[in-house]
Amino acid sequence: MVVRLPSTKPVGPGKFSIDALPIQTLLINAFAALFNPSRWCCPQCIASLPLILRRMAAIPTQPVLDSTTPRNPVLERYMKNKPKPITQQISKDTADISKDSIFVDLEKVRGKQLQTKTRNRDYMNVILDPDPQGRMRWERRMIIRQIRRRGRLTKVQLLKRTERESLSKSQMIKTSVKKLGMLARQIAGKPIEEAITQMRFSPKRAAKAVAQHLKFARAEAIVKRGMGLGEAEGRKGEPIEIELKDGKRKFITDRTGIYVDQAWVGKGKYDTAYDYRARGRVNIMRLPYTSELMMRIYCKFVLTSCSGLSVVLKEEATRIRLSEERQKKRENKKLWVQLPDRPITQQRQYPLW
Repeated sequence: MVVRLPSTKPVGPGKFSIDALPIQTLLINAFAALFNPSRWCCPQCIASLPLILRRMAAIPTQPVLDSTTPRNPVLERYMKNKPKPITQQISKDTADISKDSIFVDLEKVRGKQLQTKTRNRDYMNVILDPDPQGRMRWERRMIIRQIRRRGRLTKVQLLKRTERESLSKSQMIKTSVKKLGMLARQIAGKPIEEAITQMRFSPKRAAKAVAQHLKFARAEAIVKRGMGLGEAEGRKGEPIEIELKDGKRKFITDRTGIYVDQAWVGKGKYDTAYDYRARGRVNIMRLPYTSELMMRIYCKFVLTSCSGLSVVLKEEATRIRLSEERQKKRENKKLWVQLPDRPITQQRQYPLW
């Protein structure tokens, strides 16, 4: 399809104005001239092809509406009144952070100017404070309790603030409680490194799982509770020799050293297995599992029995305190005598005979 270029605005003999032609007409004839110039009937159009391409290059990006194009006044009014989107130029290194963010000081040190915005506390309290009335009642009870005790802490609360401990529970271990209990008693009271070494060279099959759990408990105590960092933080303390609960003497060089205070085990779920017998009979076997190996990490390590292996790890400062308490109790104990010198009370004035 070729559209002839009408001479709507003559300029001279045999010439026409390119500016007076519609855009659609220019496009159709330009593509026709490019792909098949021999079909053009007017040689003037071929000569004016550079002018057509030059005008097409100067066409704006927005479409130009002529008299033959239908108009939509509603759309035009909407596009005219449509607000322009606000684009924020955020660099790769800077971003919008709130004033209470933990990264504000870090960015100030780097010398970066950040656009800070205030967080909406109502949105955050849905997760951080889901029950404000309950929280206020709990705070009121704590204040009343503190006033009654005149601000004094109990011995348990004071130890929780001054000494560190970590409780770790293992997963299900495929063994019986009796077999795992022997390993629990073997590592109880030993330093964490020595306990891992004992499990490494133990011939028991469950010792490998216990050693893996001890390594996990040690890493968890260091990361979560900050235990065993005396050398890095400069709080190792002076070397001291203490007396253990069983009467043995122990020389301690690091007060923050981790040891197994308690270790206990407990029953877990039973697994089933099938034992195929003669004449089509099948016996169902019950395979025992020990669900937890719990360890409490203080300056000591404890293994408890709760469906598996549980370990309590503590620091050596706990054993030092316990040793000092036993020594002080022994010193304050009075000497026992057969006939103590005490006043006689509740005696009659005269004999009964």
